[in-house]
Amino acid sequence: MKKNSVKNRRINDEVRRSLSDIIRNDLKDPRVSPFVSILEAEVATDLKTCKVWFSVMGDKDEGKRTLDGLNSAKGFIRTALAHDVNLRNTPELTFILDDSIAYGVAMSKKIDEVIAQDEAAEAARGEQPEDGGAAD
Repeated sequence: MKKNSVKNRRINDEVRRSLSDIIRNDLKDPRVSPFVSILEAEVATDLKTCKVWFSVMGDKDEGKRTLDGLNSAKGFIRTALAHDVNLRNTPELTFILDDSIAYGVAMSKKIDEVIAQDEAAEAARGEQPEDGGAAD
């Protein structure tokens, strides 16, 4: 089975959907944030392992606590996944905290700050801000 085959994509989507339901509805660990989102699940072609990327709304400490809670509940989650998804093998789960959304928000704020500083500097010099170089 190729890595990007239709079958593999369907398995990944079904595992992601099932894990999201299990974590949101069945998992009662207080360390797991109620604002956890399963971004992607990548099941290996031999169905032995699965990498699960998740995101948490909140600070880094909230993400670390959620990662600890998910890692301690791996057995429960894997058992529930075996009941939900009919696969030859139930994959071993590896949870990965994906902070790319928070990183993107931070970079966007920094870009906005730099633009505001540039506009303030241009205004202080008495220049007009450029409008993209459009000629009349």
